[in-house]
Amino acid sequence: MEHFGFLFAAYSIIFAAIFLYVIFIWRRQSALDKELRALEAKLAEMEKKGSEGKTGEG
Repeated sequence: MEHFGFLFAAYSIIFAAIFLYVIFIWRRQSALDKELRALEAKLAEMEKKGSEGKTGEG
């Protein structure tokens, strides 16, 4: 019963580490989503340009 301070400190450190890890992953996922949207837009633009060039061919 006398070591509850150490137990509390250990759980606090673990909780803080997990919280920081989740924040890190969340921010990284957000950046990846933004990059994916940009790549999808670029691909759609390239496909649009490619299909415009082929419309006159028969």
